[in-house]
Amino acid sequence: MSRLLIGNLELCSLPDLGISDLEVRIDTGAKTSSLHVDNLVRLQKHGRPYVQFDLHPDVYDLAHTVSCEAPLHDSRRIKSSNGEAEQRCVIKTMFVIGNEQWPIEITLTNRQDMSYLMLLGREAMADRVYVDPSSTFLIDSESN
Repeated sequence: MSRLLIGNLELCSLPDLGISDLEVRIDTGAKTSSLHVDNLVRLQKHGRPYVQFDLHPDVYDLAHTVSCEAPLHDSRRIKSSNGEAEQRCVIKTMFVIGNEQWPIEITLTNRQDMSYLMLLGREAMADRVYVDPSSTFLIDSESN
């Protein structure tokens, strides 16, 4: 399988969550991927743990909110970039970039102080991409 060449910032989609054209910051320093969410609630559905949450897919239009629901995949203690550890809910969802897609794990957290709503970490990139840290938006979003 050939690898995609991506920049440090790309557009992606999370189709299981109804999200398209989301700016994602490529972060080779982060092990796990993370997504900024609001109003995170854990619940049971059909006897299984689920999470409900709100997303603001357009950082420039915070009034636009998408309500999402996903099975809870895991709960992990994650050390954030500021060195503090927190318990986070983890979901598994499809990640689409260009013409490629694969399932990734994403931790849900409050990233309101960060510039980007989503970080793509090393585990999600695995052996699928090469990163050019000096470039942005190398993937043609038309094919997305």
